[in-house]
Amino acid sequence: VQLQASGGGLARPGDSLRLSCTGQEGSLDFAVIGWFRQAPGKERENIVCGNRDGRTFYKDSVKGRFSISRDNAKDTVYLQMNNLKPEDTAVYYCALENYYYCTGADALARDFSVWGQGTLVTVSS
Repeated sequence: VQLQASGGGLARPGDSLRLSCTGQEGSLDFAVIGWFRQAPGKERENIVCGNRDGRTFYKDSVKGRFSISRDNAKDTVYLQMNNLKPEDTAVYYCALENYYYCTGADALARDFSVWGQGTLVTVSS
C-alpha cells in the first residue's frame, strides 16, 4: 500500500489548509487513520487518530481546529486545519494501519505500518 500526501504550504496565522492523503484502491476501507506531525527538533507526534467505526480522537492542541474526513470512493482522507498557529508548523504525515484501535490521539509511530511521504506546513506572518 502506498500513500500520497499533499496540500501543505505556507499559511498565515488564522488561515486554513486542507491536507489530502490518497491510498491505493480500497486501502482506506478498513483502515485506521493516523495523522502525525513532526516539528523541527521534535519527535513525531500523533495529532489525530480515527477508527474505522468513526470514533476519532484529537490531540488537545488541535481539538476544535482540526478535523478529518474520509472519501472512500476516492480512497482519500483529509485533514482540515483551521485557525492555524505558528506552532502548527511541522511536516505532516498520514498513516494507515489495519491492526490497531485508537483510544486517544496518543498513538506511536510504530503503531502504524503504512506511511505517506509527509507534507510541510509552515505558518508564519
